[in-house]
Amino acid sequence: MSERSMRIGEVAERAGTTVRTVRYYEEVGLLPGSEDRDHGQHRSYTDADVERLREILQLKELLGLSLEDLRGLVEAEEARALIRERYRSATEAAEREDLLVAAAGHLDRQLALVRDRRSALDELEQRLSERRERVAERLAEVQPARAGR
Repeated sequence: MSERSMRIGEVAERAGTTVRTVRYYEEVGLLPGSEDRDHGQHRSYTDADVERLREILQLKELLGLSLEDLRGLVEAEEARALIRERYRSATEAAEREDLLVAAAGHLDRQLALVRDRRSALDELEQRLSERRERVAERLAEVQPARAGR
């Protein structure tokens, strides 16, 4: 059974973004382009495209990633999907081992990016907490003086 085809407006709506964003993500390589469509024909999308767009938007929002970092994560996901396909058909232990090592490498790069972002957020949280404590201390100093008036 083939997937239902959608136009760009429906894809944008289902993913919670704009048509402009979908087009831009195609232009920069985050979404598959529509090179195979005839000139003047409408773009055609599938549920898989909607899901991929949702994942990209979630990564961008959660991690505050640059387009270059997003592209790296998406490319790693695509590479791992290909590795999974090859792994399922591989019969030799050595080939399976090579595929698993390659998959682990992609995951390590993705985890490093996530951990870097988490570390930066932890540092920001620490700085903001320290500032909040200083403000609370100064507020405590000012309030008794004000109450004595």
